[in-house]
Amino acid sequence: MNMETSNVMAPPAPRSLEGMKLPTVMMRDIVLKTMFRMNLDMVTEIAKAICLPIPVTQELIDLARDQRLLEATGTLHANSGGEMGFQLTDAGKARALDALSQSEYYGAMPVPLAVYSEQVKRQSIRNIQVSRDQLNGAMGHLILPEELLDHLGPAVSAGRSVLMYGPPGNGKSSISNGIRDALGDKIYVPRAIEYSGQVITVYDPIVHTAAEEQVDDPNSLRRTSGRYDTRYVLCDRPTVITGGELSLSMLDLVYNPTARTYQAPLQLKSTGGVFIVDDLGRQEEPPQALVNRWIVPLEENKDILALQSGEKFEVPFDTLVIFSTNFHPNEIFDKAALRRIFFKIKIDGPDQEDYLKIFAMVARKRKMPLDEDTLVYLIKHKYPTIDNIYANYQPIFLVDQMIAICEFEGIPYQMSPELIDRAWANMFVKEEKIVH
Repeated sequence: MNMETSNVMAPPAPRSLEGMKLPTVMMRDIVLKTMFRMNLDMVTEIAKAICLPIPVTQELIDLARDQRLLEATGTLHANSGGEMGFQLTDAGKARALDALSQSEYYGAMPVPLAVYSEQVKRQSIRNIQVSRDQLNGAMGHLILPEELLDHLGPAVSAGRSVLMYGPPGNGKSSISNGIRDALGDKIYVPRAIEYSGQVITVYDPIVHTAAEEQVDDPNSLRRTSGRYDTRYVLCDRPTVITGGELSLSMLDLVYNPTARTYQAPLQLKSTGGVFIVDDLGRQEEPPQALVNRWIVPLEENKDILALQSGEKFEVPFDTLVIFSTNFHPNEIFDKAALRRIFFKIKIDGPDQEDYLKIFAMVARKRKMPLDEDTLVYLIKHKYPTIDNIYANYQPIFLVDQMIAICEFEGIPYQMSPELIDRAWANMFVKEEKIVH
């Protein structure tokens, strides 16, 4: 798979008003609201603002002119190739204000839900095949046991749900991020979708990373616009990461009563990408309730959302869901829930050999010279006090602590048994009663 560009079939640009599959009145009103709010008067500017090809935009302008909502200004803009200007009539302004009172939405024309669902199939996360090399490349900065990639590879390529569990501090979050990086290609994310006359905004710069856009050169023979539907933004496959703050309400449509529009919930924004539920078991809702909410989407590849009116409707569910927890699965799920999570992968702490590899790698990165006697002291005298249980986070913690001490004492970076003792004291807090 080419990692630089998208192998995904682009959504074709609409060719006519009829091909838009949106209510005509809704489209006309969005044009009027956009002209009113953005003070636009030329077809090329309007087409760019509503993200439609110029011929389709012209059809909408002509429709509004026939209804006496727009009129030609009678002036040709010399600096824009002699383009005719248009303005709202008094009836057009009244209609724009009336439409704004019903919904503040203007700008990019929404994509009908049924049309968007077709694009989701074309760019499904389940179409991706991730190779061992890609996973290795994305996780090269982590020292992981070889058999872990044996389990992770098929899980990611299947695009199904994954549960990673095991003691804290062993890189479950880093592995989740590595999976995201391994996906590598790009998909098309709609700015907004339409269902039943309602607008739901999807593209979110906080969640989505837009690819570099090609800028049109008007003198170029090959124009880039018109090649795909610009109501979509070409983005990296999205990743949503939630932790202890995740609540069931975050998985519902968000209604903005002022703008009278909806915002897509997190799982819809992550369509075609990865949704990571980190620290499962730390949320207010019990893990069982959270997983129950995902069961139908995970099994049927569709989710059910509700409008303010109570009307329920289906949206595509095309997301690799990664649950990560420090608890044993049997403590937080019943058997039915566990059955429905496709892959369950235990992430354990490193063995002594891998622990020392991590320690050496961290020291090299931090420019801390290694000292063999200190490492022997650490392994022989410190780890037996905690039953020789190694964790991935510990080398970073100990090296950073020793660096902080060296900087405070004004001595060159070095490691010694004495510095290990001081660093170790900050890693674990002794059990003791505090007298109030």
